This record gives sequence, structure tokens and C-alpha cells, in this order.
Amino acid sequence: MTTANPDSKEFNKKQILFTRYFTAILIDLTVLNLFNEYSDNVRISSFTISLLAAVVLQLMLQITFKIEHGVGSHFLKKGRKGMRIFSAWALLFGSKFAILWILEVFFGDEILFLGAFHGILTFIIVIVTMLAAEALVRWFTHAVLGMD
Repeated sequence: MTTANPDSKEFNKKQILFTRYFTAILIDLTVLNLFNEYSDNVRISSFTISLLAAVVLQLMLQITFKIEHGVGSHFLKKGRKGMRIFSAWALLFGSKFAILWILEVFFGDEILFLGAFHGILTFIIVIVTMLAAEALVRWFTHAVLGMD
């Protein structure tokens, strides 16, 4: 375990993971609420629901990425790059239906994604925006601020 004085830039793995996921949840919360405020296709009944949804979304996205990386590694070890690409696409795209279903189970009509294809297109746009915002913040903290 790394212990350091307040001026040190050394952090242990738990601190790094906490900061990373805490930041990701806050980014997801912000994106959800911006879509809720400025889009007619996203409706969230309250800030509390959006906070809980941001936590659920982050958890589900991380589970999806772990599964995708595991399946992808399996196909790469077997030398099947085409299957790795197809499985990544299928898991990442298909998982959005499962995540949307889980949001429905947890929150019912408290959170709605409306529009084309029963809201799935809106939901995918929201998720892609979340991931892009998270990537932008990671790039900024690494490239501009010199932090990992």
C-alpha cells in the first residue's frame, strides 16, 4: 500500500479506481441530466432517479466491457480476428438492449428514452455521448494535467 504525504502524487490502486469510477458516474449523471433538460426524447422524473441510473449505467457498462474483453481475448488467442471484431460489435450493440431492460426493471416509467425504434436510438446516442465525455476527461487529465 502506498502511503504518501499530501504533496505526493502517488496513489494506491483503490484510490485510483475510486476516483475513476466516481468521475465516470458524475460524467454520466451530467450527460443524463443535460439530455433530460434539452431533449424531448429523454425523460427522467427526478435528480435522484438520474443519479441512481448513472450508477446502474456505469456498473452495467463496466460489466459489458469485461465480458467483451474476455470474449475478445479468447478469439484473439485462437487467431480469429474476424470473430473478435464481430463478437465485440455484437456484445457492445446487443448489451444496450439488456441495459435498457435493466433500467426499465429498476426504474419503470421514472426514466424514459423515446424516439426512433422505441427509444433505442436515443439510448445509444446517450451512451455514446457518455463514453465520449468520459474519454475526453481521461485525455484531459492525462495529456493536459499530466495525471493518470
